[in-house]
Amino acid sequence: MKTDYLIVGSGLSALVFGSLMAKSGKKVQILEAHEYPGGFGHTFTMAKKYKFNAQLHYVWDCGEGHTVNRVLKKLNLDKEVTFDRYDPNGFDRMRMPDYSLDIPSESQELIRRLSDLFPQDADRIRKFVLEVQKTSEGLKKLSPPVIPSKLFKHFGEVSCAIMYLNSTLQDVFDKFKLPKEAQTLLALQWPDFLLPPDRLSFYAWVILFTGYQQGAFYPTQHFEHVINSLVKVIEENGGKILFNQEVTHFRIANKTITEVQAIDQITHQSREFTGETIICNMDPQKAARMIGVENFSRTVRKKLNYEYSPSNYMVYCVVKDIDLRDYGFGKWNTFHTGHRDLNEAFYQMYEKHDFSNPSFAITTPTLMAEAERDCPEGCQIIEFLTVANYDYFKQLQETNKKAYRHKKEEILNSILDVVEKNYIPNFRKHLVFKITGSPTTNERFCWCPKGNSYGSNLTPRNMGIGRLNYKTSLKNFYFCNASSGYPGFAPTFWTGAILYQTLSRDSIL
Repeated sequence: MKTDYLIVGSGLSALVFGSLMAKSGKKVQILEAHEYPGGFGHTFTMAKKYKFNAQLHYVWDCGEGHTVNRVLKKLNLDKEVTFDRYDPNGFDRMRMPDYSLDIPSESQELIRRLSDLFPQDADRIRKFVLEVQKTSEGLKKLSPPVIPSKLFKHFGEVSCAIMYLNSTLQDVFDKFKLPKEAQTLLALQWPDFLLPPDRLSFYAWVILFTGYQQGAFYPTQHFEHVINSLVKVIEENGGKILFNQEVTHFRIANKTITEVQAIDQITHQSREFTGETIICNMDPQKAARMIGVENFSRTVRKKLNYEYSPSNYMVYCVVKDIDLRDYGFGKWNTFHTGHRDLNEAFYQMYEKHDFSNPSFAITTPTLMAEAERDCPEGCQIIEFLTVANYDYFKQLQETNKKAYRHKKEEILNSILDVVEKNYIPNFRKHLVFKITGSPTTNERFCWCPKGNSYGSNLTPRNMGIGRLNYKTSLKNFYFCNASSGYPGFAPTFWTGAILYQTLSRDSIL
């Protein structure tokens, strides 16, 4: 019996789509090149006792009635997969020389805190924050499915959102003439996008910033449980996930994908797979090249011409005989910069590869949930994240492995110097395990071209009307990944659910 849905890749949007289809009675089969499911959401074990999630740190849109919650209810997982909320009084804690700001959920409180820091600019700050809220409401009305009556009813919000179609965050900062330090404090969660204000789409920033204001969350039983729960739904409803299966070829005839070829990375044997409908969770550009770009319509080819997002550098650490809560860490993330200008900070690291004054994110997974820890008793996990240039690291790795390792160590020490100076004195004394990941690590273990962290780059060009979606112009072939939807935990839930709705005509969202 032919599979109803053959899914290439087991990233989060694919798992959401696959679990919904399997639950509805469809036959589902997933091919995954990695040994783990979940894409950037997968959890890996080091030294046989420490567990780390590849990329996910905190999530949004998980509250009652929101996207993630609706999907989990449809799967009867809403009581099994739950989330703990970050501190609404300061879910993101911004730190820079001479200034600090805890981002609250309430916009009026945000206005008050910023106005206290910059009293001469209080009116500009208020107008900016209110414009952000207005734009956010407009974007919600423009999200599929678009209801014309709502567009007219909320014309002010919609027109406000449309006005910023081609704007960067920096464009809007400049429009409201916010002081540079206020800009930096507001945009200091830039590692969530890996773009500076002068390149980041204002839309992308608004969606994420206001999404987290409505609730920043962490899974009660960590991210591994979320991924495993979706996999369990697929398998309990007759579906299969085949691991270590690297797709190498798509056979096409009459604008229809007739067969998918994959190599088993353990046995090195090649196999052919078929399905009534093929769902592509792998990178759309990579898949299109394998299929033959000429087989797609001109419209789709134009949308496929996106640039990848930057990549990142990660440090996964385990500390012992220390409680990070004693040093200002808890149910929130901390963002640090030594620069007053985030654009300069970004270009110094990304273009000049100079991390002597780094800007980075700090997250502490073991403080987020009370469930079983991801490390032994007496230990805690703390992680650091910043941007890194793929081409630079790729060249180092290929030409001088010693220099590659030295650069990773140099960045690590630069970050740890900042941590010891500003947050945790003698941090290194408590460090019992550390491992670093570079852009080439991302490419190798997460199968993302050029080590990209978010699929297509979140610039205005890639966030507008011409953004790629699930449509491919082929008869039985659909895209379902970060570049054909949106990156991040909640957006990938949305991407998988929207495609499920489209193909099944069963409404969830």
